[in-house]
Amino acid sequence: MAKTLKETLGELIPKLREERVALVKGYGDAKISEVSVAQAIGGMRGVKGMVCDTSVVEPDKGLIIRGIPVMELTEKLPEEIFWLLITGEMPSADELAGFQKELKAHGEVPAYIWKVLKAMPKTSHPMAMLDTAILAMENESVFRKRYSEGMTKQEYWEPALEDAMKIIATIHTIAAGIYRLRYKKGPIIEPSKKLDWGADYVKMLGLAPKKGETAKMMQLYLVLHTDHEGGNVSANTCHTVGSALSDPFYAVSAGLNGLAGPLHGLANQECLGWVLQTMEKFNGAPTEQEIRDYAWETLNSGKVIPGYGHAVLRVTDPRFAAFNAFGKKYMKNDPVFQTVDRVFTIVPEVLKEHGKAKNPWPNVDAGSGALLYYYGLKEFEYYTVLFSVSRSLGMLSQLVLNRALGTAITRPKSVSTAWLQDQVKK
Repeated sequence: MAKTLKETLGELIPKLREERVALVKGYGDAKISEVSVAQAIGGMRGVKGMVCDTSVVEPDKGLIIRGIPVMELTEKLPEEIFWLLITGEMPSADELAGFQKELKAHGEVPAYIWKVLKAMPKTSHPMAMLDTAILAMENESVFRKRYSEGMTKQEYWEPALEDAMKIIATIHTIAAGIYRLRYKKGPIIEPSKKLDWGADYVKMLGLAPKKGETAKMMQLYLVLHTDHEGGNVSANTCHTVGSALSDPFYAVSAGLNGLAGPLHGLANQECLGWVLQTMEKFNGAPTEQEIRDYAWETLNSGKVIPGYGHAVLRVTDPRFAAFNAFGKKYMKNDPVFQTVDRVFTIVPEVLKEHGKAKNPWPNVDAGSGALLYYYGLKEFEYYTVLFSVSRSLGMLSQLVLNRALGTAITRPKSVSTAWLQDQVKK
């Protein structure tokens, strides 16, 4: 008989705890990183100071989830990726079916959430609506109730998993409802009893199915944005808040607030905006020479070309490659996609010649917006909500594992500018 996710974790966690204890006991004083003044001032970029087992981002390879390059996961469902993130193994067909059934059982959105959302100003940003809904749903937290009643540290992961299941089971329904409410798309659409997570999200948004293509696009989008190590703003914020034993509703809401920032979650809409501006300037899909000229015009005006460059990667983001391959298969005649594809051909050459970009290659945001636009999602400010639905899987998998392993509260030491100045003089 197939095991549930909780049963699978129950067998896995003791081994993980032993491994963590052995590392600290045997190598607790070993150094894994040095910190420069530039790193201390520059947002701790590149400082090795936390542990994340769900995924890594290799500069020359891109995102690797539990040892598997993300390009090998593009045909999987988001539910399978969550199981992989949290256990390190892909679920069997029976395990996947059981997990999906569990999610459906947790999938009812409390009625008060819709009242809260409908009471918000009509001009509220959709991200503020999503953050508010998740935070308001803290009332459902099993972790908070169990903690108040008293439980051992060894048990923390169990109610954390319960909360995680509730969030995952409802966040796409809430996000779809926000889209319907905020953009006056009609009544809220109830979730399906049969569809998988991504296909159900598409149905509840009210998007045209296009013979199943829209669901395939959404499944790909949700898979590619699930996780990206532990140091990005949303994951790191969720981890920090969760490390104080704030329950998953508090922690995920905090992570989503970080994702709402322009330097984290808004990139795909900025990239698509630049592409559409280019098309408007040239009255349609521009030629390669026109793109080259406009790229130089953008750079010479002191602006950047959004979607190109990455804090870690030094190659084309494989997630961009996955989106580009999807576009060539399903929407190769779309003028917006054609422009994105031509930009990919021209802009890296321009950036190399310009000489100031450490990485001239596209990141995931350079291509994702064109797919969303083609399949009917044309409200740019909603794009970060889609990112949030996906990233909740990564945040929650890390959070449950950290509760299982008893990860300590986050408390790095800060120093003053005067201290830095004294140190460099010495």
